[in-house]
Amino acid sequence: MPYTTVIFDLDGTLLDTLDDLAAAGNHVCAAHGWPTFTRDQYRYKVGNGQPKLIERLIPAEFAGDGRVFEETIRAFRAYYDAHKEDRTAPYPGVPELLDTLRGAGIRLAVLTNKDH
Repeated sequence: MPYTTVIFDLDGTLLDTLDDLAAAGNHVCAAHGWPTFTRDQYRYKVGNGQPKLIERLIPAEFAGDGRVFEETIRAFRAYYDAHKEDRTAPYPGVPELLDTLRGAGIRLAVLTNKDH
């Protein structure tokens, strides 16, 4: 049976969001005086949504501190919301792939854990 619908994830599948996520993460880490991370290190920190990313950014001595977590995720979201399109872009070939699928009459959908 031919496919009629394709469902994609957004971050890391259709869009390369790593640079903007890393910039937001490093912004909040630096603001707290915590260590920052390289782009490559963020490859192992992202996934499973923003709350999990924040947990992975908070140093061990603050793990489980709800106040620190809430303040950090609030600051992260504020920065990311203002800068989420600075460097985010579709991966090479993605727009053409989507056009090809649409042209073949395939319905497209995105399922993401983004807040919006």
